[in-house]
Amino acid sequence: MKMSSLVLGLLAAAAPLLSAERDARVFEMRIYYAPAGKLDALHARFRDHTLKLFEKHGITNLGYWVPEGENPERKLVYVLAYPSRAAREASWKSFVADPDWKAAYAASEKAGKLVAKVESMYMTATDYSAAIKPGTGSKERVFEMRTYTASKGNLPALNSRFRDHTCKLFAKHGMVNLAYWNLMPDQKNADTQLVYILAHDSRDAAKASFDAFRVDPDWVAARKASETKAGGSLTAATDGVKSEFLRATDYSPIR
Repeated sequence: MKMSSLVLGLLAAAAPLLSAERDARVFEMRIYYAPAGKLDALHARFRDHTLKLFEKHGITNLGYWVPEGENPERKLVYVLAYPSRAAREASWKSFVADPDWKAAYAASEKAGKLVAKVESMYMTATDYSAAIKPGTGSKERVFEMRTYTASKGNLPALNSRFRDHTCKLFAKHGMVNLAYWNLMPDQKNADTQLVYILAHDSRDAAKASFDAFRVDPDWVAARKASETKAGGSLTAATDGVKSEFLRATDYSPIR
């Protein structure tokens, strides 16, 4: 049966709107590890200086988190956004040359370095990720960063399953989909990794949501169909799914 001209017209009109909803920015996840006794000073530098200077130089602050509970590595995880990789380089060049940053950096490190190690990765939002922007929940939330490593050749199928089924079922069971990213092509493991962040009311709520999700007949059917088509699991047998619970810092735009 042929589509009517009216239906075709509506689809054509909707196409630009759908594509415009995709967040086309470049995202950078940075993980800092502070030396012993220095994490509080690192937080103070971000709170009092760094975030404002990032924004001054065209860098968008999205979220700043630390592991929930014990944090023996003194880890700080944060996500920034830029219009492009070229814009990222220009912004950081002007940021590190800013006299206000130089002064804040020097003053904060009189008693020693605040960062022992830095990890960084560049990402793009998937086409099913909602617009990623600062915001707060109605109450303090727990965040969960999940990193999936796809089995060989199955990252597109994994993304399709999230796009067509998983995200909707997460929402059905009380989870908030915050952001979904794939790594940029020049990054290590770009052909296998999916990184995403969920928000929950609490750790107990997260467990209850996932328990209900895993036995949902719609999920069971979607998983079976996708794995039958792929000839096996869409995630790697070893470390295919990693989860880390986080809490937002008091200066994080996403809370």
